[in-house]
Amino acid sequence: MQATGNALRVPAPRRGGSGVPEARALMRQGRLTEALGALATLSESRLTEDDLALARAARVECLLARGELTAAMLAGDQLTPLLQRPSYAGAVAQHARAELAAAMGEFDVALEGYLAVGSLPAWGDHGPDGDRSLPWRCGAALVLLHLGRGREAALLAREQVDAARGSAYDRALALRTLATADVTVDRVATLRLALDALEPVRADRLAAQIGTDLAGLLLLSPAVAPAQLAEAVRLLRAAERYAGRQELWPLQGRVRRLLERVGEDPQPVQSEAMAALTAGERRVARLAAEGLTNRQIAAQLVITVKAVEWHLSHVYRKLGIRSRTRLASALGLPA
Repeated sequence: MQATGNALRVPAPRRGGSGVPEARALMRQGRLTEALGALATLSESRLTEDDLALARAARVECLLARGELTAAMLAGDQLTPLLQRPSYAGAVAQHARAELAAAMGEFDVALEGYLAVGSLPAWGDHGPDGDRSLPWRCGAALVLLHLGRGREAALLAREQVDAARGSAYDRALALRTLATADVTVDRVATLRLALDALEPVRADRLAAQIGTDLAGLLLLSPAVAPAQLAEAVRLLRAAERYAGRQELWPLQGRVRRLLERVGEDPQPVQSEAMAALTAGERRVARLAAEGLTNRQIAAQLVITVKAVEWHLSHVYRKLGIRSRTRLASALGLPA
């Protein structure tokens, strides 16, 4: 294998108000809806070339996570002018295009892109959160698996674990890749280490991905013990709630397939449940889920108590529940 130097990193973003570090921080925290909103407000004409590449690459990553492949492809096209730059911006563009190719199943193209990033020189140390690192080995290891080159995949995964010691997020990502790529490691123990690595930081999406991986392994055990089943369902429910809030449908689909495997019904997420209700039913349901009584809801919405009761009966029937105590979970809202 070529291009096995240190993961590409740059110094922590300078202060100056471009908005890109803040948007990327939201993305790393797993707040992808907010990250997309922040990216949409950026004035690209005022960005440096590096920040422009980072912003466009972040948009590609968020859209891929939401399963919006067509939109991600269009966002990826905006990185084309930067691809051949012998700079950090060029490396960012290459990495994002490789991620896009991998999502489309173009594994040879993706591998070429990842290795192109690895062949570029490193740009120095990174900040304590490692928020501008490009863990190209993780992507390369996964596409190598798809190409049937498991030994090379395991090698890159192990190298990434060694290279990612300074950042909790990067270390957790590297351990997740190792658990996937290296058949010689204890995969369950490695994923538990990855979750432990995330304890000091907020990384909801990565934690949900690792939790789903771990749940899948627990359920694939030859004889699933009751404690393993309970842990797997707990992990999947947490990932299901998170994916539903952020509308990450690829992750949500994977979680639900695993839940169905053990006979667990999927919990409706807010966007799905709300779509089944009329505007009036949604207003009443939200207030009831927040703990208001029928009389309080009637006063707030300026309707009769009978109307509130009528709306709630329709809500219960549409959501398949019997009382307001199940409303919050059925709507995908916090209890």
